[in-house]
Amino acid sequence: MLQPPFLKKNDLVTIIVPAGKIAPPVVENGAQLLRQWGLRVKTGKYAGEEYLGFAGTDAQRSADLQAAINDEEPAAVLCARGGYGSGRIVDRVDFSPWLEKPKWFIGYSDITVFHARLQQLGLQSLHATMPKNFPENGGNESTETLRKALFGELRGYDIPPHPLNRPGAAKGVLRGGNLSLIVNISATPDDIDAAGAILFLEDVDEYLYSIDRMMNNLQRSGKLGRLAGVIIGDFTNSKPDDVLPGKTAYEVLAGYLDPLHIPVCYGFPAGHSEPNYALYFGRELSLDVGSAGVKINF
Repeated sequence: MLQPPFLKKNDLVTIIVPAGKIAPPVVENGAQLLRQWGLRVKTGKYAGEEYLGFAGTDAQRSADLQAAINDEEPAAVLCARGGYGSGRIVDRVDFSPWLEKPKWFIGYSDITVFHARLQQLGLQSLHATMPKNFPENGGNESTETLRKALFGELRGYDIPPHPLNRPGAAKGVLRGGNLSLIVNISATPDDIDAAGAILFLEDVDEYLYSIDRMMNNLQRSGKLGRLAGVIIGDFTNSKPDDVLPGKTAYEVLAGYLDPLHIPVCYGFPAGHSEPNYALYFGRELSLDVGSAGVKINF
């Protein structure tokens, strides 16, 4: 996988809003933090637009994304938020200019769609926090991991043990993102290549039966059986139901992952809760799950 160059002071970052709409002050707050890191910032032409629940029409959002791709000056493109809408425009844009000059693409949740497209092209990207989640007038643990990742200072993580962890060690390319989006792009040109991969999963506001149904999809499609390892992030605000009474989201996941006999890390702090640690997608990592905790090294 092609790795974009790490950032250095005075590099330019473009902020775009490719999915759900967002208030301009939130974008500016994100820009201010980037400037504190010594970076220059520009925003997409249509970043402040609104059309229904989207940040502008499909044509406007895809135009902003394509302009950011075509612009040779920015070292990174940061999505201001997820929401919904990435899948509506992914086939309108051409990321191939980055094959000649890779840039970091940053975001999570609905942005999973673009991460998957970049991996199909052989490009690394960053699953990380976005301006919608930046605290006002400063940073936090999540933004600090983003900063380290962008400037090449992120080497890995040590994660406390979790009672559902499955021990073992594996190496593989990190893929994945939001579970709902991974299932949504199944059987499309951006379908996740699970062969020998380490899969990261997170989600938010899902009923337990829905999580079960999506995991059943990954199992029946053969994806789970081809994995080298799994990292489970936050399943925020998972909703109990009458189908799987008394279960937790992690227990539902374990029902599908335990029989695989591969290392599985639960409780990795990434997703729709704080903190949301940055992860390099499309890069090989080592996953070592032991009784004392989990070591992840890029």
